Amino acid sequence: MAYLRTVGLFMNSESTPPSGDVSPAQTPGDLQGAHSSSTAFAQSDPHWERETIMRLAMASLEEQKKQRWWRVFFRFAWLFLIVALIVLSAYKGGVNASVSEPHTAVVQIKGEIASDSEASADSVIEALRSAFEEDSAKAVVLLINSPGGSPVQAGIINDEVRRLKALHKKPVYAVIEEMGASAAYYIAVSADKIYVDKASIVGSIGVLMDGFGFNGLMDKLGIERRLLTAGENKGFLDPYSAESKTQKAFALAMLEQIHQQFIAVVRQGRGKRLNETPEIFSGLFWSGEEAIKLGLADELGSLDFVAREVVKAEDVVDYTHRDNVAERLAKRFGAELGAGAVKTLLSQHLVLK
Repeated sequence: MAYLRTVGLFMNSESTPPSGDVSPAQTPGDLQGAHSSSTAFAQSDPHWERETIMRLAMASLEEQKKQRWWRVFFRFAWLFLIVALIVLSAYKGGVNASVSEPHTAVVQIKGEIASDSEASADSVIEALRSAFEEDSAKAVVLLINSPGGSPVQAGIINDEVRRLKALHKKPVYAVIEEMGASAAYYIAVSADKIYVDKASIVGSIGVLMDGFGFNGLMDKLGIERRLLTAGENKGFLDPYSAESKTQKAFALAMLEQIHQQFIAVVRQGRGKRLNETPEIFSGLFWSGEEAIKLGLADELGSLDFVAREVVKAEDVVDYTHRDNVAERLAKRFGAELGAGAVKTLLSQHLVLK
C-alpha cells in the first residue's frame, strides 16, 4: 500500500501540479508551460515509475534482511546464555584440587550462620558428607570465622558432624580464625579438638531475642495502633504495643531453655577439659589465649599447622560448597528479593550470643 501511494504521488505530479504551486498571479500560459515541462520529463525517461518502484522494493528487502538477521542473532544469544547457565549449574564448587592423594579436608564456616547464607546447614552438611566419604581425606577441619547466628542451623550441623564421625571413624578438628562465637562455637565443640589464634574471639555462650518498642513514640505522634488477633498471644511482643509482662516472662523462659541446650552441647563436646566458672556461660567472650585456659579451646594453631603437624597431610583440599553462577543469579533476582522483604518486616529474631 505504501508503494501505491508513493507511485500515485508521482502520477499526480505528471497530470496535476500541487496546489501550493498555483498562485492567483499565474496565467493559463504559465500553467501550460509547467505542464509542458512535466510532459517533457516523462518523455525523456518513460520508465522512471518502474525504477522508483524497484528502488523502494529493494530498500524494503534490505530492511527485512537486517531485521531477520537481528532476530536470529538475539535468538542464538539467548540460546548460548541458557546453555552456559546449564553447564555452570552442573558445577557445584567445592573441591579445588586433586583428591587422589592423602590430604586434609577443609570445610569453611564463615559469616552469619543462617538458612539463607553460605554457612547454612544444607551447604555445610553437603560439604561435610563429601569430605567424610572421600577415602583419601585423612581428617576433616572445620575452618571457622563467624560471629554466630541461628541455633537451629548450628544444632543441625553439630548433630551431623557427630554422626559422620561415628560412621566414618575420621577425626575432626576445628580451627577458629578471627572469631568463633555463639552459634559458631556451638558447631566448634563437635570437633575432637579446637585450635585458635591467641587473639581469636571465642565463646559468647548465650541466647538473645532482640527487637524495638515504638509505642511511646507513637503516642507522642498521635498514632493509634490497631491490632486485631484471634488468640490473646497472637500479637506476641508486638513492637507497636505496650510490653506484656506475661509475654516477656514466657519469652525469657524459652530463651533459658535454649540456653540450657547450648550449655549441654558445650559440656558434651568439651567434657572434663572445660574449666567452668560463673561467667563461662554468661554470654561473655574471650581471647584465644584465655579460651585455652578456660578449656574452651585446646591449643594454638592455624590450618596449615593442623594439616602439617596434627593430621600429617600437608595438602589441603577445600570441600566447601559454594553457589554456582546460576544459583547466585537465581538467589539474587528471585528468592533473595523475597527474603529481604521478609527480613525487613520481621522485628524479632533469635540468635545465639
